[in-house]
Amino acid sequence: MNELLRSLVGNLLETSSVVSSIRALKEAKGKSRLFGDRVRPLSAAEIAELESRGNRSSDWGRVLVSEGFTPARVAGSAFHGDCVLGAMKGGAVALGNGVSLPDGVYGSTIADSEIGDGCLVSGAGLVSNYVLKGNCVVFGTGTLAASRKCVFGNGREIAIGIETGGREVLSYAEITIPVAAAVATKRGDRAFQEAYREFVKAYVDSCGAPFGIVERGGVVRHTARVEDTYVGENASIDGAILVQNCALLGAPDEPTVVRDGAYARNSCLQYGCEAASMAIVDDSVLTEHSHVERHGKVTQSIVGPNTGVAEGEVTASLVGPFVGFHHQAMLIAAVWPEGKGNVAYGANIGSNHTSKAPDQEIRCGEGLFFGLGVNVKFPSDFTEAPYSLIATAVDTLPQRLELPFSLVNRPARTFDGVPLAYNEIFPGWVLADDLYLVLRNEGKYKKRNKARRTPFVFDVFRRDIVEKMIAARDRLKNAAPREVYTDADVPGLGKNFMLEGSRRRGIETYDFFIEYFALQGLAARAAALAGAGEGGRIGALYTDAADDPDWEYRRGLIASQGYSARGVAENLARLALMYERIARDTERAKERDDIRGRRIIADYAEANTLAPDDGFVKETWERARRMKAELDALAAAISG
Repeated sequence: MNELLRSLVGNLLETSSVVSSIRALKEAKGKSRLFGDRVRPLSAAEIAELESRGNRSSDWGRVLVSEGFTPARVAGSAFHGDCVLGAMKGGAVALGNGVSLPDGVYGSTIADSEIGDGCLVSGAGLVSNYVLKGNCVVFGTGTLAASRKCVFGNGREIAIGIETGGREVLSYAEITIPVAAAVATKRGDRAFQEAYREFVKAYVDSCGAPFGIVERGGVVRHTARVEDTYVGENASIDGAILVQNCALLGAPDEPTVVRDGAYARNSCLQYGCEAASMAIVDDSVLTEHSHVERHGKVTQSIVGPNTGVAEGEVTASLVGPFVGFHHQAMLIAAVWPEGKGNVAYGANIGSNHTSKAPDQEIRCGEGLFFGLGVNVKFPSDFTEAPYSLIATAVDTLPQRLELPFSLVNRPARTFDGVPLAYNEIFPGWVLADDLYLVLRNEGKYKKRNKARRTPFVFDVFRRDIVEKMIAARDRLKNAAPREVYTDADVPGLGKNFMLEGSRRRGIETYDFFIEYFALQGLAARAAALAGAGEGGRIGALYTDAADDPDWEYRRGLIASQGYSARGVAENLARLALMYERIARDTERAKERDDIRGRRIIADYAEANTLAPDDGFVKETWERARRMKAELDALAAAISG
């Protein structure tokens, strides 16, 4: 296998529980896929009793039963073709809402299907060519049917980024965002692309089956049509409009649900996902613990873990984890694997049509915040401007922006030589004026993460982000001073202008957080040495090489940025002050909202939690005090 592909998918074909479950059913020996040869024909007495209970069959000789079967649990049903019935002893089967009914087959039509032990099939218009493992529920459903060539939503060509093609990603039920991102963006790596196509073909071949499957504990109820769908363990379809050619993965404590008027077609929904309240999921993949609700539409897209789409439209996009998309908005042709951002009400991120073809795209970058009613023109690339904010009602021109944590806003005035369509940019503004947003989201993602199979890096301040800040700061520093700057003066400004005061403040902000990142590493390294009884080595931290690549990078920063001019103890004391400033800036960011709110809303203070009482503000101050105590103690130990 191609090395890049192996690093991304490992040996999934051998370890996947989905693949192994389907493969076991396909390779089953004997007369039954569920019971092997542990089945028998009905006796004459059983046939008579079944018919006395209103059951009928075109050929009772093709109906087999397992040990524990009793005719008492079958009534008013018709059987056609080859059918297998498991043990049904009247055990209670939970339907939800506190309601339980005895297992069995009641008022249903069964064709060429196997029904496992302890299942409840009631009021099913047709169950055809399906295997129902133990304790399944099919209740009040029109049609549950499968063709002889089911692929369960796998192998679909999803045209993300460019609707006309060029970044297509073949889907499979257990795809991850890193895999999809690599396939979409590494188009020049022919060996990798070919290996990926072969891998997906092998996955589809492994998961394809000549019958449908409802795994143990799966539920299908009050739904008109379910076709060619794999219903995973504990997954449920309840009151959906249509579920067709899908894979719903599930686990006992991670149920996947399609319910309340939702429509799912040619799609894969991973563990813990939900499509609800008239949502549409078409030709897409929802990765673990993502959801679509309240008329949300996801088509030709791959949605990352813990991301929610409500009311809005996502088309031809790769959307990473933790993206908030809870209002009527549009996201089209986006490659956004980094996620952790927000799409506000009325945002139109979708000018991918140039009047020739829908062949344009956007790269959003980590943590990007699209404000109310923004209009973003394509092509655009914000990957080098993570955690930036595009303010309310801003229209952006096609551009490449390379200033992290920036605010893009409508200009307050015009300037000679600056195009009227340019917006004003404030480098580093999010760190300087809205630090509450960044730090709160960092903590929120850690607390709210439900995904178990996807590793995340939650830290905002890490090497790749810091390197972007350093590059941006250096471009700002190297600019010849003037009143107003455009991209002709400072590369990376995009189609925006910047004032001299914003340039100076941006440099100061970047400097502060670059130093903060470096000194955090110094403190962690010093604490580790002290804890290991090697405090004598702390004095040589600036010069002694180490095996830790993260510390080596930060040690290099300390040297290259001039922080080594101060002693270790002095730098630790400085870091303590930085924690205090961060806590103060976090509180002030929240306080600005309070001041404005109290000025406008008479009883604002009675209805809202003010900055000093805000839980996250308190948490930030507690951390600053705790770190100051630890750093002071460490500095004292070094000095002693």
